[in-house]
Parts: sequence; C-alpha cells; structure tokens
Amino acid sequence: METLLDKCKKLGLKLTEQRKIIVKVLSDSLDHPDVESVHKRAVKIDKKIGIATVYRTIKLFEDNNLLEKHEFKGYSSRYETVRENHHHLIDIKSGKVMEFRNTLVDAMQKQVAKELGYKLIDYRLELYAVPVKTRSKK
Repeated sequence: METLLDKCKKLGLKLTEQRKIIVKVLSDSLDHPDVESVHKRAVKIDKKIGIATVYRTIKLFEDNNLLEKHEFKGYSSRYETVRENHHHLIDIKSGKVMEFRNTLVDAMQKQVAKELGYKLIDYRLELYAVPVKTRSKK
C-alpha cells in the first residue's frame, strides 16, 4: 500500500521538514482531524510549525487529491487520506467519527443510480447518531 509520503514524492511535491512532520501526523491519525488538531500534534514534534503552514500544506495535499475533506454537520472541516470508499458514522455528542463499510448499502446506492438511469461514480454516506444507553441487567 502506497503511503502518503510515497504519494507526495511521486507527485514531486517539495517536502520540507515541516511538511514531513505534517505527513507523519496525518499518516498516524486514526481519527479524522481538523487543521487545529493536526497543528497541535505537529507542534509536539516541532514547536516552530505555525498554523498557517498546516493550513497551506493541507490545502496543497487536498488540491493534489492526497487528502479528502469532510464537512460533517456542526463541525469544522475534517481530513483523511484518500483511499477506498467507505462510510462515516458521526457521534454528535462526542464528535467521534467512525468508518464502516457495508456491501448492502454500497449495492443499494448503485441500484438507485441505475434505476434512475445513471452509473454511480462516487458516493458518501454520513450517519449522525447518539450512543444508545444500555440498561444494566439486574
């Protein structure tokens, strides 16, 4: 699997030390961080990285289809590396974003497009939810 760093090199993007740190932060992220989160993580590695550098680098990566921008309702823009299609469930209480795949949902979306006379080329499904409180057994 090609890493974000490999993709940057393949595109011939200039990789300053600060950009390499931002690449590392994004590659190591298990969540979908916003720019401020990326910046907070990056300054733990190099205190000199400014928020403007993070914004410019993320914009560069997004413009080169290396990052995907998500604008989940009620939250600042979040980012993840571009990869195989998947869906998101957003916990509206905590803001946590969980990824999932579901072949039935994928098939349904393709079928709907086909029934309407289209070929599906891309899709996104975002579910907004709250945790269900489970009752303790007595």
